[in-house]
This record gives sequence, structure tokens and C-alpha cells, in this order.
Amino acid sequence: MSDRELTPEEQEALLKLARQTIADLVASGQATEPPAGLPGLEMERGAFVTIHRQGQLRGCIGNFTANGSLVNTVCDMAEAAATQDPRFPPLSAAELDEVDLEISVLSPLREVEDVSEIQVGKHGIYIISPRGRGVLLPQVAREYGWDRETFLNQTCLKAGLSPECWHDPNTQVLIFSAQIFGEKHEGA
Repeated sequence: MSDRELTPEEQEALLKLARQTIADLVASGQATEPPAGLPGLEMERGAFVTIHRQGQLRGCIGNFTANGSLVNTVCDMAEAAATQDPRFPPLSAAELDEVDLEISVLSPLREVEDVSEIQVGKHGIYIISPRGRGVLLPQVAREYGWDRETFLNQTCLKAGLSPECWHDPNTQVLIFSAQIFGEKHEGA
């Protein structure tokens, strides 16, 4: 798995592809097949696609593992974010011009031995407990101004667990980093 950063051209190609996937989906009910062999985007990486409408979250779905190429993973996650996020109804054609997209291309997951390894703003957190699991992307802690402990607590809450479940020895705390870029993202 390649750990290299995507070029601005590759980022732009993925954003256009994600938008086209969603546009086709809301127009016809079916997403078109992603093009094969986009240069540089054959790498296998996990990704999340986030949809915002007028600055508010409108959908976010991702996967830590690749579904084939990064192109396939981004298309699948764009479709899922638009239609399968249980927090929101499916995106409508009327909303399409009001949304902007953000893509987070993920590094592999790594379990931490000590929570002091978590760097707020750099790492996302994935909590796995026998009673649930939850994830928050690296940008969430920055957006809310959270410190490390608050970020851990909020990830536990997102998993439907008690806020301090990360102290439980049966709970795994995994981290990852992400290359984050979007249609309205400052400083990709």
C-alpha cells in the first residue's frame, strides 16, 4: 500500500469523480461505473467522503480498507454518503448545487500503546469495544477545538459507549492519519 500524498491533480480528479457519482445517482437512481486506470489512483487506500450542505454535515461514510483502487473506494463511499448515512435521508437532486464534498484518504490503522501517541489534528481515532465501535476523523477535533481527552471521550460517545470507555483494557484505541481535501477546503 502506497503512503504517498496525492497530487493536487489527483485530488481534483477524485473530487470531480465523487461529485459525478453523486450527481448520476440522484438524477437516475444509479451511479455510473468509475473509469478504469486513472493515472496514479490505482493505489489501494481506505477513504471517507463527507458531504456538507450550507456548512452543516449532510452525510459521511467511509471505509478503512480499500475496495480495489482508490477510485473505486471513493466512488463507493460517495454513493454511500449520499444515500446510506442513517442520520440523514438520501440526498435529493434539489440539494446537489447546495453541497460541497470533502474526501479523507486514510493511512493504515495502528493500535496505540499509550493515548499520549495521539496527536490532535493529525490523527483520527477508531475505538473498538466488545460493546460497540466508533470513529472520528482527524479534522473533527480541530473543528471543535478539542484536546486529546475530549477527542477520546467523544469517539466513545459516537460508538454509543460511555465517554471514558477508552480506559477499559478490553477497548482498543487505533489511530490513523488522513490527507484531507475538498471543494471548499482551505489549504489542501
